[in-house]
Amino acid sequence: MAKEAADLEIAILGDGDAPLLREMLSVFSAAFEDPENYEQAQPCDAYLNALLGRDTFVAVAASMGGRMVGGIAGYVLPKFEQVRSELYIYDLGVLEPYRRRGIATAMIATLRTVAIERGAHVIYVQAAVGDAPAIALYDNLGTREEVLHFDIESRT
Repeated sequence: MAKEAADLEIAILGDGDAPLLREMLSVFSAAFEDPENYEQAQPCDAYLNALLGRDTFVAVAASMGGRMVGGIAGYVLPKFEQVRSELYIYDLGVLEPYRRRGIATAMIATLRTVAIERGAHVIYVQAAVGDAPAIALYDNLGTREEVLHFDIESRT
């Protein structure tokens, strides 16, 4: 891994940070090469601020030199079988020129603190079978489970 950048700043976004969450959507669009899903139908600021104000949503931003270069969007999921929660990393992206500098690891370290504060006993994440860099990152941080993922359309 390349040397971690000295000017890396990690922030947890909150209510009122809609412009920063919008910037994170642009980071995800570039990192995942998916502008259709991340830029073409973005919600209004009121929606984004309401989302950021919920204790069930988490957004962690990584910036260098005043530019957002990475982000995590996650959800705290209350469980029913015990009084506890799990934190699901829905998206984690770092812009290509900033990868392999420890940014994702630093964001996950911050996310661990949030998970504890919000009563989550575990953080979990999915990775695509062919995404070797993501799999290597998560292998270094956690325990791998082999599962299948299915999308079931809500409309028939």
